[in-house]
Amino acid sequence: MPELPEVETTRRGIAPHVQDHNIEAVRVRQPRLRWPVPPDLADLLVDRRVQSVARRGKYLLIGFEHGTVLVHLGMSGSLRLVPEALPPARHDHLDLVLDSGLALRLTDPRRFGAVLWQPLGAVHELLASLGPEPLSDTFDAACLQRACKGRRSSIKQVIMDSKVVVGVGNIYANEALFAAGIHPKRAAGRISPQRLARLVDEIKGVLARAIEQGGTTLRDFVGGDGKPGYFSQELAVYGRAGDACVRCRETLREIRLGQRSTVFCPKCQT
Repeated sequence: MPELPEVETTRRGIAPHVQDHNIEAVRVRQPRLRWPVPPDLADLLVDRRVQSVARRGKYLLIGFEHGTVLVHLGMSGSLRLVPEALPPARHDHLDLVLDSGLALRLTDPRRFGAVLWQPLGAVHELLASLGPEPLSDTFDAACLQRACKGRRSSIKQVIMDSKVVVGVGNIYANEALFAAGIHPKRAAGRISPQRLARLVDEIKGVLARAIEQGGTTLRDFVGGDGKPGYFSQELAVYGRAGDACVRCRETLREIRLGQRSTVFCPKCQT
């Protein structure tokens, strides 16, 4: 599933080619995504100029003077710039055709993604309850301490809760907990403020490095420029169950937490 670094990579890839361009056509080939594509999307967007391309959590926000298109890439989706005349493939469900001769094309094999509309002045219900951005100053040690206070839930489940902090998906939760030396099953409310402060730093660090390198290549993810990410070459624990720990050479173990694969070092993480 594209996580925050992959979505941010996509945003950075498409923004220079989309912002300040007019939408000439909207071609919806498959409206039945996770939620139906608004039937009046073409009426809303044609002859309108893109004013901004932003991100909130794992949502891409394409801004216009009268509202915002929300795009979610689902489990295996991608949003790429292609020549407007390029014939669509089987899973190419939607094009936003630009006045430049390019089209912003949504590809979504599993159809778990979404294209939705948020009118100006409104906050879509999918965004209303989101926590702070992990790379912002709002997400700091005090913020995480408040979220963890008195909680028996595992620390991994807490940092993956989008109401606590957005965008810390499974890959990066595994990596940040390893870097901070914290066992993923440890009760959030029983972790010292000092260790939580380090975890905040590691979350920020692992996400920043992943964004810098273009995200993590998993299955068929590609960025907005069609190029895959390369952070997977630096993963310390995720996807490495049974391998030797990069620090102590202990065998990495895998468990399930919240139905998600969780890999950790039983020696380095306590």
